[in-house]
Amino acid sequence: MRFEADSISVNRGLRRVVQDVSFSLGEGDALTVTGANGAGKSTLLRALCGLLPLAAGTLRLAGVGEGEDDPLIFREHLHYLGPQNAMKAALSVRENLAFWRDFSGSSGGMAIKAALNAVELPHVADLPYSYLSTGMKRRVAICRLLVSKKPVWIVDEPTSGLDSHSSELFSGLCRAHCADGGIVIAATHLPLGLGKAQTLEMKTLFTFFEGDEFFDGENA
Repeated sequence: MRFEADSISVNRGLRRVVQDVSFSLGEGDALTVTGANGAGKSTLLRALCGLLPLAAGTLRLAGVGEGEDDPLIFREHLHYLGPQNAMKAALSVRENLAFWRDFSGSSGGMAIKAALNAVELPHVADLPYSYLSTGMKRRVAICRLLVSKKPVWIVDEPTSGLDSHSSELFSGLCRAHCADGGIVIAATHLPLGLGKAQTLEMKTLFTFFEGDEFFDGENA
């Protein structure tokens, strides 16, 4: 399996935010996406998941069978953890994780109890999600990656709100995922301890466009 981006670009409104990004990741590889606020890290990750359209270039998840060139199909093989935890406040932790497990339509993941053990929160399973602290909420959200098995993890600032110990727990989960042949793509300001991870530094663009012609935003 390989996850490949070939000269991809992404627009947001009238602005080119991501331009000519390429990478190739095989089984066990990791990519750390860095850059200043507003440099397009989150936009890039959302495009990799098929949540935003590409303005140019191609994506391919090779080795997953039919649809490996169609982002709308191969995103079924991806987990996306964004800045928001995407949990219902009034539901219990167990109910939230059961929803995401069933929604993913994937088997082979950890049991909910085992996933909560992995983030050292076995005691919160039956608490309403709203009762948890900020860091605990993020750790429960990380369990979404564990309760259904997907080969590619795409995570945006995954350690936001976590203390150093919880951040290391997450890093350990990423290392274990890569050791099992998975791929991790992470946008982060902090090192995740992923060993020989590739690094992609995003640069802030001040380029706007009109049709297919680009021009300096200061002269727009």
